[in-house]
Amino acid sequence: MTSFSDIIGHKDIISHMKEAIASHKISHCYILSGPKLSGKMMLSEAFAASLVCENYHDEPCHSCHSCKQAEGHNHPDIIYVTHEKPNVITVGEIRQQLIDTVSIRPYSAPYKIYIVEDAQMLNLQAQNALLKTIEEPPEYAVIMLLTTNPQAFLPTILSRGLMLHLHPVSSEVISDYLINNMHISPSMADICVSFSQGNVGSAISLASSSDFEHLRQEVVMVAENITQMDEFELLSAIRHIKDYNLKMSDYFDLLAVWYRDVLLYKATADANNVIFKDNIYTIKSQSSHIDYSGLNDIIEALGKAKIRLEANVNPEITVEMLLWLIKHTIN
Repeated sequence: MTSFSDIIGHKDIISHMKEAIASHKISHCYILSGPKLSGKMMLSEAFAASLVCENYHDEPCHSCHSCKQAEGHNHPDIIYVTHEKPNVITVGEIRQQLIDTVSIRPYSAPYKIYIVEDAQMLNLQAQNALLKTIEEPPEYAVIMLLTTNPQAFLPTILSRGLMLHLHPVSSEVISDYLINNMHISPSMADICVSFSQGNVGSAISLASSSDFEHLRQEVVMVAENITQMDEFELLSAIRHIKDYNLKMSDYFDLLAVWYRDVLLYKATADANNVIFKDNIYTIKSQSSHIDYSGLNDIIEALGKAKIRLEANVNPEITVEMLLWLIKHTIN
C-alpha cells in the first residue's frame, strides 16, 4: 500500500493533505491535475488509506484491518469508479457507482471516498449529474477527480472542487531515485529524466523498460556510425525499430537528445550537461565536424519527422528520409 512517505516529490500536496487529515478539515471534492503517471493515483490512495485508518494517523499505519483492506483494494468505503468504454465515463456509470450509493453511510470508516481516475472522460451528462452531489454532498463523502485535463470539466465543477496541480519533480530528485533505488547508471538516469520531463512515473517506467534500453542502444549505434553505414545497413536499422514495443516518436526523441548534446557541447565545450555522457568522445568528435547550420537542420528535420508520423505518413519512409539527411549533413 502506498504511503505519503513512498511518494517522490509533490511535497506541497502531501503537506496539504496531511494538514487536512490532522485538522479534520477534509474537502468534499478534490481535483488532482497532472500528466499520466505523474502520481495522482498514489496521492489519492495514500490520502484515502489515511482517512480510513483506524489509528488516525496522517499516514496509513499498515497494520490495522482498514489499512489491510485498503492495500488489497477491497475496503468498502474506498470506491474506485470504473468505465467500460475506453474514452468516456457515461452518466449511467457515474450514477450507478457514485450518485446512487453516496447517500449510504460509510460501512466502517468516518469517510466514504470515491476515486474517479481519468475524470476528464466524464461526458457532459455525467458531469451535470455529478454536480448536484458535489454541491450538496453528505458530510462524510470525499470525491477525488483525477485528470490530465481539468479544462474538460464544467466551470461549476472546477469552482466547487479543490484543485491540486501536480508540478514536475526536479531532475535531481528523480535521478537520485533511479540511481539509488533502481540501480541504473547515471547516464541512463539522465536519459530517463530528460524524457520524463519531471514525471516520476514516466521516468520509472522508462528505467524499467528493456525495450527502451534496447532502443537507446540502437540509436547510439546509428548516431555513432551513420557516416560509415551503407544503404543496406541503414534500412536494417530502420527495420529493427519495429522490434521494440515503443512509439516511433521515441526513436526521434532519442536522436533529438543526441544532436542537442552535440550542439550543446559545440557551444560550451562542457560535458557536464550532456545527456549521453557515456558517449562523450563521439559527441565531442561530431561537434567539431558538424557546423551550427547543419545541427540546426538535423534538429529541425527531427521535428518535421514527428509531424509526418502524426499525419500517418509511412514511418519507414519517414525514418529513411531522416537518416539519409543526417548522413549527408554530417558528411
